Amino acid sequence: MNFEIDSARLLSEIEALALISEAEPPVVTRIVFTPADMRARAWLIDHCRAAGLAVRQDAAGNIIAHWRGSDSAAPAVGTGSHLDAIPNAGKYDGVVGVLGGLEAIRALQRAGFRPKNSVELLVFTSEEPTRFGIGCLGSRLLSGALSADAARKLIDRNAQSLDEVRRQAGLSGELENVRLPSGYYKAFLELHIEQGPVLERERVPLGIVSKIAAPASARILIEGEGGHAGAVLMADRRDALCAAAELILAIENAARTSSIDTVATVGMCEVFPGAVNSIPSRVRISLDVRDTDLARRDGVMCAMEKAAKEISQRRSVSIRIELLNADAPAECAPDVMDVLAASCRKHGLKFLPLISRAYHDSLFMAQIAPVAMLFIPCRNGYSHRPDEYAAIDDIARGTLVLAEALASLSA
Repeated sequence: MNFEIDSARLLSEIEALALISEAEPPVVTRIVFTPADMRARAWLIDHCRAAGLAVRQDAAGNIIAHWRGSDSAAPAVGTGSHLDAIPNAGKYDGVVGVLGGLEAIRALQRAGFRPKNSVELLVFTSEEPTRFGIGCLGSRLLSGALSADAARKLIDRNAQSLDEVRRQAGLSGELENVRLPSGYYKAFLELHIEQGPVLERERVPLGIVSKIAAPASARILIEGEGGHAGAVLMADRRDALCAAAELILAIENAARTSSIDTVATVGMCEVFPGAVNSIPSRVRISLDVRDTDLARRDGVMCAMEKAAKEISQRRSVSIRIELLNADAPAECAPDVMDVLAASCRKHGLKFLPLISRAYHDSLFMAQIAPVAMLFIPCRNGYSHRPDEYAAIDDIARGTLVLAEALASLSA
């Protein structure tokens, strides 16, 4: 059976979805449960229903579009990704996996394929940590990696809880009911842009992921003492921003001296009171540390804590660290990886084994199902920025391989 991808339609849908944003093109910003996110969800649900899929949303807002198989008792085969986007992002992160997954299902339908195992397209809630400070919120709840009680304690910058925000978005039901039962999925596949330069540099069209990096994140509060910028002598200062700067550099050094696979980022810094002639008395920073090796990742976290203690004592400031998450790396399932490899070979497409240094919803789906990830190139490895770009030919190739794999796994 031959499957054909409608590249023109797929590209048109990617472009249309990119216009559903809180920012002007080419910027894409879709923070979870904001008006733009809700419009994108409604748009996607309409397209899924037009493809004959039965759509439901769970209490966390995960969208599940179901193509019923002939054996309704058999475990389903899943694919998908996310639609939310960080501020000042591009149009391909997550979207390639969602719209590529939808087009893969439509390609199977057009060819007359009838699955034995049901096939589901998943759109995960809040893969990005922008609103609640923790990434992969939907897949954490689906897999049980995050409890309903812990989720209810999450608040955004406006002190609104997850429960308040999701109910304002029209979602009902209890978070306890989000978790999927054991054995629900036979396999889960995620198509994604690489978000790195390897495939483009090596001129290879596809990558099959073997391991997904382990993330840890924290919020750090540094409190010193404010005062007049002209009146307080340098020897008497307890400058929270200077302490934060030292800590940020210590974190950078810990990651640089660890391994090529270790990365650390302080991506947010809020300074109070934020006046040119006032000594900063309070600073909040975010921390994101990742590695494919758990011990190395934890080593950076320990180095950060040691540096924070030393800086706190020497500068007479207080430093409080709130650990948001510290997750283990995931191994992709060899059997599912083999299905992707066979799909590549069927079409004469080269592929590379890759490690995902970014983490994805597949990291948590791996706790309840055999998973595999398929990467396509993105220009210069750029992601999380407006000039993020993936060529439609590469997207179509990835979608074709995904369609073949879904057919193999659901036959």
